Amino acid sequence: MSYAPSSTTWLTAPHWLAVLRIGLGFWWFKSFWHKDKAAWFKRGAGISWGQSVAEKHKWPFVKKGFDAVVVPRPKLMAYVVVLGELAIGLGLMAGFLTPIAAFAGILLNILYLILMISDWAEQGQNFMMILASVVVLGTHSWYVWSIDHVLHLFGA
Repeated sequence: MSYAPSSTTWLTAPHWLAVLRIGLGFWWFKSFWHKDKAAWFKRGAGISWGQSVAEKHKWPFVKKGFDAVVVPRPKLMAYVVVLGELAIGLGLMAGFLTPIAAFAGILLNILYLILMISDWAEQGQNFMMILASVVVLGTHSWYVWSIDHVLHLFGA
């Protein structure tokens, strides 16, 4: 039996890559969905928690960066995080501006990874989401089942 790179069980390889892209989008959407929006937007719980982690971080640049970027604008940053997760999730699920959504997801996962570097229980998720995003980008998984394909964006 010969190996045909675009032929797999049930679907072609590009279709399986679209499945990965859509699944990664659902993962981001789940991150958005499970957040208590009132706690994040009204009480600032997410940013307060992040600040408590940054305060005792083993790398001084994390506290310094958090104090410089996030602390002066907690409400804005809460919206950036929560709505960023929503935009990344929807972009990946629909395949709309997919490379931008995947790259934004990598950046947000790296920020989460750095902030939570001491909590290795959380790092598996960040590493896997980064890996899946790299595969989405490297294989151009927006070539099928995507708005990008319909609009002929990004070479699709």
